[in-house]
Amino acid sequence: MELHNLRPADGSRHNDFRRGRGTGSGNGKTAGFGHKGQKARSGRPRAGFEGGQMPLYRRLPKRGFKNYNSKDIVTVSLATIAGKFEDGATVDVKALLDAGIIKETGDGVKILSGDKGKEKLSLTKKLTVKANAFSAAAKEKIEAAGGTAEVVD
Repeated sequence: MELHNLRPADGSRHNDFRRGRGTGSGNGKTAGFGHKGQKARSGRPRAGFEGGQMPLYRRLPKRGFKNYNSKDIVTVSLATIAGKFEDGATVDVKALLDAGIIKETGDGVKILSGDKGKEKLSLTKKLTVKANAFSAAAKEKIEAAGGTAEVVD
C-alpha cells in the first residue's frame, strides 16, 4: 500500500450536496439550471422532449414483438441422455448440468423423444428421468425401456 494507491471506500463519497442554498455552497443561485430559458423554469419539459419536434424514441422504427408471458424452456433429447448416462442412472436437472448437457435451466427442462425425420430412436437403458415436462413419445420410450419419467415442478 502506497500513498498514491489510497482511495476512499466504495460508497463513502457522495455528490448529493444541498443545491440552491446560497452562493457560498458552491451550487447556489441558479442551482445548476443555468440562466433563464425553458429548462431553468419549474414545470420544465420531461426527459426526451425535443421542443415539439418528433422525439427520437418515436422517430426510430419499432421491430418485432416480445411476449412477456413466454417461458424459456430448455429441451434435451433422449438420444443425448442415453449417450451420457449408464443403465439404472437417475437423471435430473442437476445431473444434466453436471454432465454438461445443459448450461442453464431457464424456466424448465423438457425431455424430447429425439426422433429426427424417419429415424426412430429406441432407448435400451433403464433410466429414472426427472424433469419439468416430457413429450408423449419420450415418456412412452422411457417407460417401454423399463424406466420411469417423473414430472418435477
